[in-house]
Amino acid sequence: MAHHIHMISDSTGETVNSVMRSVLTQFEDIEVEEHTWSLVRTMGQLERVMNEVKKEPGPILYTIVNRDMQAALIKECRKMRLPCIAVLSTITRELSHYFGVEAKQNTGAQHELDEEYFKKMDAIHFTLAHDDGQETDNLDEADIVLVGASRTSKTPTCVYLSYRGINAANVPFVKGVDLPEILFTLKKPMVVGLFISPERLTQIRKSRLLSLNETKETTYVDLDSIMEEVRESRKIFTKYNWPTIDV
Repeated sequence: MAHHIHMISDSTGETVNSVMRSVLTQFEDIEVEEHTWSLVRTMGQLERVMNEVKKEPGPILYTIVNRDMQAALIKECRKMRLPCIAVLSTITRELSHYFGVEAKQNTGAQHELDEEYFKKMDAIHFTLAHDDGQETDNLDEADIVLVGASRTSKTPTCVYLSYRGINAANVPFVKGVDLPEILFTLKKPMVVGLFISPERLTQIRKSRLLSLNETKETTYVDLDSIMEEVRESRKIFTKYNWPTIDV
């Protein structure tokens, strides 16, 4: 039989959901039915939620900053003999004591955190979809586009930026292959060229092939070929006045 757990939040509910999911990993054999009640900001809304809880009672986890609503929720839970767990109260109380100041009752602050979280998730999805020259038709939606030869840290740099909410795309420079035409007409995103010394790039590429158990010598790891590749890429960067980074 499934156990009902109710999560009540005055914001999107992302925080209380994340905490609950983390805790439930400690109870692998327990079947749980989750109920999320978000944007609960008035006594009337709270009353309607509690009426629904009565139909399928179970522990309540909540993130509500208004103290009157907290008190009302705790009172109802006591009547129904249900555990009532304030997800952030212990952290808030301890920090308040340490800082020597009273915590603000600011619902919007949590909402801003949730907005920041979703912005970061959107940026990560964008970056993964635009890795290594994919989906170049909408590069104008990026905040930054990195261009560089293979193994110049384009992907890890883009992933790093995406975790800070930046829509980052990257396009590989391949000798003898034209770059997407859209790169030369972009207005909004910054296009940045990445390069590295040919000697170092040769070492990195050889190490990469060894990790894949590839030992065949190709132009991919030939120093003269790589020198020409780096030279050509830097000519393009200079021609279009793109800022460059020596990685």
